[in-house]
Amino acid sequence: MHDFKFKNNELYCENVKVSTIAKQIETPFYLYSHHTLVDHFTKIKEAFKTVNPLICFAMKANDNMAVLKTLADQGAGFDIVSVGELKKLQKIKADTTKVVFASVGKTEEEIIAAMNAKILFFNVESQPELDEINRIAKKLKKNAAVALRINPDVEAPTHAKITTGTLKNKFGIDLATAREIMKNQKKYANIKFSGLHVHIGSQIIKSDPFITAIKKVIEFINSLKADKIILEYLDIGGGLGIIYKDEKPQTAQEFADAILPYLKETGLKIVMEPGRFIVGNAGIFVTKVLYIKDNGVKKFVIVDGGMNDLMRPSLYDAYHEIVPLKRKATEQEQVDIVGPICESGDYFAKDRMLEKVQKNDLLAIMSAGAYGYVMSSNYNVRGRGAEIMVKGNKFEITKKRERFEDLIRGESIPSFLK
Repeated sequence: MHDFKFKNNELYCENVKVSTIAKQIETPFYLYSHHTLVDHFTKIKEAFKTVNPLICFAMKANDNMAVLKTLADQGAGFDIVSVGELKKLQKIKADTTKVVFASVGKTEEEIIAAMNAKILFFNVESQPELDEINRIAKKLKKNAAVALRINPDVEAPTHAKITTGTLKNKFGIDLATAREIMKNQKKYANIKFSGLHVHIGSQIIKSDPFITAIKKVIEFINSLKADKIILEYLDIGGGLGIIYKDEKPQTAQEFADAILPYLKETGLKIVMEPGRFIVGNAGIFVTKVLYIKDNGVKKFVIVDGGMNDLMRPSLYDAYHEIVPLKRKATEQEQVDIVGPICESGDYFAKDRMLEKVQKNDLLAIMSAGAYGYVMSSNYNVRGRGAEIMVKGNKFEITKKRERFEDLIRGESIPSFLK
C-alpha cells in the first residue's frame, strides 16, 4: 500500500494535492511520502519481530537525506556501497554502528573511513578484498569486522541486470573459496569474521529462490560448525519485489512466514537489507506535457522529464504506471510517452493506453521512489529536478533543482586553449 490516492479525481500524496505542489515547484520533480516510508519499514519490522533483525535500508535505492532521516528515526540501520553514502549518513547523524558496507570495489579511502566510523561489518566480496582490508587494518592497528558474501549460485527470476546470486555475476565468493578462507582465519590477524552475507538479486516476488539460497547457506554454516567455526551474524540481503504493474509480490508477512523457520534454525543474529520494498512505492516522478505529436503512424506525448531523470524504462524496459494528476474522464488513446533527450531510448512508456491529455497537463509516473533520482544524470546538460517530501498536510523541498551554475561547477577551460 502507499499514500498516493485519487480523491475527487485529484491525485493526493497523503493530505496534499500533488497539483498544488506542481504549482509551486518547477517540473519535473520527485515526490516522497513520509508515511509510506514509515509504514513499509514497520511492516518488515513487525513481520520479522520474532528474530528481532537489524533492518539495514539499502541506501543505493534512494539516498535523499530526508528519506534517510525518516528511516534512521525509526531505528533503521543502513546498507551502503560507497564512502559518499557513509558521509551522507554521518551528515544526518545516523548510528554508523548499524551500517554494513557492500561493493565489489572498495577503495582504501572507503575502507579507512568505514573503520573510523566503526561500522558493524564489511560485506566482503572477494579474497583480494579481504587481503586488502586486513592490510589496512594492520596499518591502522585496528581489527575489522567482516561478513563473507556467499555466492550461492542461485538463479533469481528477475531481470538479468538485477540478478546477483549466480557465479556468472561479479558478486560474492564461491562456497569452496569461502570455506578455505574460514578454515584459514589465522592468516588474517586483523580480521574479525562476524558472519555471512547472501544477496541474490532485486525485484524478486516469490520466496522460493530465497529459501533455496538460505538452505545452501545453512549447509555451509553447518559445515563450519563441524570445523568449530562459530559466527554471530547472517545477513540475508534484500530483493523483495513490489507492484509496478500487475505483479503479485509476497507481502512482508508472507515472506517472513516462508523463511523464518530457516532463519531460526541458524541461531544467528539476522541482518536484512530491504531497499525497493521500503521506498519504491513511496515516491513518484511528476512531469509536464510539452507537446502532442502525431506522425500518422504513432502518437507521442512529449514531456519535460527524460531518461536522464528516470532511466529505469530505458535501462530495464521497466514498467511504471502513468496517470494524470487530474482525471477528466476523457476517452483513452494509445501513445508513446517520451522525453526531450536525443536518444530513441528516451521513453517512459510505449504503446500505452492513456487518458487523452493536452499541453501543460501534469502526469505522475508511479512507483519511482527506488532507483529513480539516484540513477539520474546531467546528460544533455540538463539539471536534475527537485526532490520533495510530504508529511501529512505539509511539504518541503528536500533537494533543490540543479541550475546551470551547478552543472559547470569545477569545470574550466585549460590555459593552452585561451
